[in-house]
Amino acid sequence: MTDQPRMNVESFNLDHRTVAAPYLRIADRKELPGGDVLTKFDVRFTQPNVEHLDTETVHSLEHMMAEHMRNHSGDVLDVSPMGCRTGFYVLLVGDRTVEDFAPVLEATLRDLLAADEVPAANEVQCGWGAHHSLEGAQTAAREFLDQRSVWDQVTAD
Repeated sequence: MTDQPRMNVESFNLDHRTVAAPYLRIADRKELPGGDVLTKFDVRFTQPNVEHLDTETVHSLEHMMAEHMRNHSGDVLDVSPMGCRTGFYVLLVGDRTVEDFAPVLEATLRDLLAADEVPAANEVQCGWGAHHSLEGAQTAAREFLDQRSVWDQVTAD
């Protein structure tokens, strides 16, 4: 993307034509003024500009990953869906590597496969409680897990 100006947002500088989803990569690392470090992971479920997750699936994955991931790591600050609906950003406290985070993600997705409901999928705990798909979330999680061996291959070779 040499013809594009450098942007402030890291993902806007990523050539989405060259990536090969599914993958897991470090999108950003920030050292805070107090010395703490934050690591942001790009968890890409589908191929950008080719496929996307249904909105109900994204919503349910967000609820399920946010809830279940915290059972595997106390360092999870946030799980946020990408607006393009191709994946999620996961923000953790600490200077983390893909190798540190991959087992947490794998355990989380296995929890999703065993779940019988989407947590907080109701009008009291969610702003659109009826907008969920357990089946969609489990299908996406299964497909992502089935490709575990290639999570570290971010670009097409």
